[in-house]
Amino acid sequence: MVESKESVGVIGAGLVGALVALGLAKQGYKVTLYDLRSDPRTAKETSLRSINLAVSERGIRALRYVDEEMAERVLDGIIPMHGRMIHDLDGNQESQLYGLFGEAINSIDRKKLNQSLIEEIELFNSTAKSKIELIFEAKVTSVQVNGGVTIDYVHAGEPQRDHKDFVVGADGTYSVVRQSLQKLIRMNYSQEYIDMCYLEMYIPPGPNGSFRIDPNRLHIWPRKTFMLIALANQDGSFTSTFFGPWELVESLQSPKTIEFFFKKNFKDAIPLIGLDKIIECFTTYPRGALMQVNCSKYNFEDKCIIIGDAAHSMVPFYGQGMNCGFEDVRILLELLEKNRHDRRTAFDTYTESRAEDLKAILKLALRNYHEMSSDVTSSIYLFRKKLDGVLGRLMPQHWIPLYTMVSFRSDISYSDAVKFSQKQQRILKWAEWGAVGSILAGSALYLARRSK
Repeated sequence: MVESKESVGVIGAGLVGALVALGLAKQGYKVTLYDLRSDPRTAKETSLRSINLAVSERGIRALRYVDEEMAERVLDGIIPMHGRMIHDLDGNQESQLYGLFGEAINSIDRKKLNQSLIEEIELFNSTAKSKIELIFEAKVTSVQVNGGVTIDYVHAGEPQRDHKDFVVGADGTYSVVRQSLQKLIRMNYSQEYIDMCYLEMYIPPGPNGSFRIDPNRLHIWPRKTFMLIALANQDGSFTSTFFGPWELVESLQSPKTIEFFFKKNFKDAIPLIGLDKIIECFTTYPRGALMQVNCSKYNFEDKCIIIGDAAHSMVPFYGQGMNCGFEDVRILLELLEKNRHDRRTAFDTYTESRAEDLKAILKLALRNYHEMSSDVTSSIYLFRKKLDGVLGRLMPQHWIPLYTMVSFRSDISYSDAVKFSQKQQRILKWAEWGAVGSILAGSALYLARRSK
């Protein structure tokens, strides 16, 4: 814990910002948390775009690192999903397990989790001598970190300026902190819009709050270039999200074309969502864009560091966006502790050690769309997955499927998981060729015997 009351401004009170604010405050820093939005506990819901979250081991470990009891409270009511449920064109369902030994990722509502973390800040403030200051509806306009740290923002219509010892940028994809940082350091930066948009829909609960489809599976209707997914909520409902190319979505303009499209591709989803609601979604709901942001480095001396989507916004197809952001928090806090709060060393070490991992998970997230929308119905993919699982169960210390390493093994970094998986994939390909060779040799021997 820091002895002096060093002050930090955390920009962004979303999931990552709220967690890092709590973590820094528990380490003894004097924290001010700024956010452009209203308090999520009292704000009216105006957005119709909020992809449900899947919290897995990396995220849970980070929450527990900050506070074990807090983690139990904010994770209360999560719904374990032990695998995917694949829906084919005829409405048949096939389960594909995620883990080797019953592991699960967990469905959780984004807004509820954000509200819970803000409540945890208030709970911390109720007993702490140095409280976390919350400033909502604060539009941060600039952050200056060369020399002293100043944060300029507009609150209640009035321009304000705060002075801090350092700043943490957790202000998302369009980060103001990152933009300020780019002016001071040689930052590599890339931004890529994906030719894909999403629309959120809703499956209401059944009688007495019952689930109308299996709540312990992530439901996927894979259709190669587009797909529909559904994750369970505590009240028996499901948040359903359609992903597809912009051109496809923009072509679905009239009720008739939408009805024809869904009857052809998702006929078993129509009675779950309701045809009128589907049409309403496609004709009136906002369409969310999907974008990836990657950059390095992440800090300027001991004055500024960016984490979460500000440093690595990713598409949602591996379910690691929040988990990766929470892991950022844990690693940063661990480095501060390890280096006795020598921020310069901790920040520099974070940048050096984190860059390859973040590049790796960004690539995996993008690649996993193809797996979810197409590969899950491929016989070759299913053969490899089964063989992968068999080897993982027979040799758990020596063979670990990639999904297991990413989602259930936070002791293995993202980049190491990719390297390990590449070696395993080469072995699987050799096994495939061996199996094909055996079949061909057997067939040739059979035909030779018959010809005699």
